[in-house]
Amino acid sequence: MSKLANKVAIVTGGGSGIGKAISELFAAEGAFVHILDLNAEGAQPVVSAIEEAGGKAKVHACNVANQADVVAIVQDIGKVDILVNNAGIAHVGNLEKCAPEDFDRVFNVNVKGAYNALSAVVPVMKANGGGAILNLASIAAVVGITDRFAYSMSKGAIYAMSMSLARDYMADNIRSNSISPARVHTPFVDGFISKNYPGQEAEMFEKLSKSQPIGRMAKPEEIAKLALFLCSDDAGFITGNDYPIDGGFIKLNN
Repeated sequence: MSKLANKVAIVTGGGSGIGKAISELFAAEGAFVHILDLNAEGAQPVVSAIEEAGGKAKVHACNVANQADVVAIVQDIGKVDILVNNAGIAHVGNLEKCAPEDFDRVFNVNVKGAYNALSAVVPVMKANGGGAILNLASIAAVVGITDRFAYSMSKGAIYAMSMSLARDYMADNIRSNSISPARVHTPFVDGFISKNYPGQEAEMFEKLSKSQPIGRMAKPEEIAKLALFLCSDDAGFITGNDYPIDGGFIKLNN
């Protein structure tokens, strides 16, 4: 039996990487998946693939940092059972290499973007009798990562918001959890390596892979499977938790 039959899910940043894997798996499990993505054209192939496989999906062009855009889309969708706050951007640099505009850009997308989606969706979930919220945090929320000052800030905020939501909306039958991945092999990672380490791609990929004690990066599909569990009724007794999916990064790097 499909785990998300008759559910309506919103996945921000669902057109690529982890968001793409989550969108595809949720649709395969019976959800109608609404993808909110800045690059709607780039996300359309994900929708097409879902529909070709017999699933239901729709892409909405959306800048999650713009609250009015998010609210309008959520109101148009109507019923929402699941929200996955996945959209995010990175920044490389310590405090001294984080300019005000860098800080603001990361905050506006990663933190305010999640806030905007939550602000639009939570009242809808309350009116419909509940729902499941999953926020994509990171190991950077709980351990120090070199040259990730702004990014770590944003993921720490995501972690804290997830816990606060869980506490405040239990009586409304809304569950809130977060996932904290270590490095995941996505096109973003390949682009990051090419941009920052030209000519050293293979060496840096191996180094980043081995920073996880398990010896490799995660696959997007592995993150999606944990997301599916936490957003399904199988996790009905789980709220207010963060789940590292990190190949041993947090506790076994010694």
